[in-house]
Amino acid sequence: MFQIINRIAPIIILLGIGKLFQVKKFISVQTVVELKKLVVNLALPAVLFTSFLFVDLETEYFLFVPMILAYCILLYLLGLGLHRLLKVKGEYFPFLITGFEYGMMGVSLFGAAYGLSQIGKIAIIDLGQETFIWFIYVALLIRKRDGATSAGKLLKMFATSPVIIAILAGLVLNLVGLPRVIDDIPLANGLLNAVELIGSLTVPLILIVVGYGIQIDMREFVYAMRVILIRLAVNIPAALLLNHFVVRGLMGLDLGFQAALFTLLILPPPFILTLFMKQDLKEELHSVDNTLTLHTLVTIVIFIIYYALNPVI
Repeated sequence: MFQIINRIAPIIILLGIGKLFQVKKFISVQTVVELKKLVVNLALPAVLFTSFLFVDLETEYFLFVPMILAYCILLYLLGLGLHRLLKVKGEYFPFLITGFEYGMMGVSLFGAAYGLSQIGKIAIIDLGQETFIWFIYVALLIRKRDGATSAGKLLKMFATSPVIIAILAGLVLNLVGLPRVIDDIPLANGLLNAVELIGSLTVPLILIVVGYGIQIDMREFVYAMRVILIRLAVNIPAALLLNHFVVRGLMGLDLGFQAALFTLLILPPPFILTLFMKQDLKEELHSVDNTLTLHTLVTIVIFIIYYALNPVI
């Protein structure tokens, strides 16, 4: 019980600090935007680079790529069907049903509870989701916004993303055996220690930023809860079934990977959604923002319950 409290308390405290900063106007909205840039462009890539550099790669791990990619596509198709069936207002409902906010939420929650040394497990599971986000999700959003999608533009976004660069660099250096000879390379350990120090900023910065952004409009509560309940009604059973039959049964992987898959599937939709929406749809932008905020809070509660039941991986 003490271990659970000690692991969960920092999450609550850092979120509270972020909210306090918002209420007291201790830092400005522009500062928070800049902190997000710091996380996305430096701290998060540092964590992912070291995670993929030192993770023990097994052939079966790559089964997660097509599995999660296919699952995200099925969720999008489900969103399209429910959009028509339920006659939901707005154009972007299907995009709220699929995809997961791995960078800003998955890493911070999983890393805070289980330790940054375990991030490699959820990072491996997330590879299929990253493929979906950059090549399908963003493509569909751009086509809806601009009426056309350039394959070259998508490839450029993928290739220049700091997160993707960090993942690929870590994977390549891992496969060529750098971890085994790193002690023999001058200054290599010093550089790696610097990267690890930068990565250690990830969890506190993300949680403070998320806490700062917590602001719920109860007028949009029904819309938000419909999205959240649909996602959780589908994703929680899916996570339990995939863990039982695939992760543990077929692949024979440990509790760490099972916790990682569960964590991924309870996350809110990708926060980048609002960046690619039509910016003149002010009312829907507000609805989506409110949904992302409320889903974030629900995710934190569910994750804390899950961690209390599964504190050791």
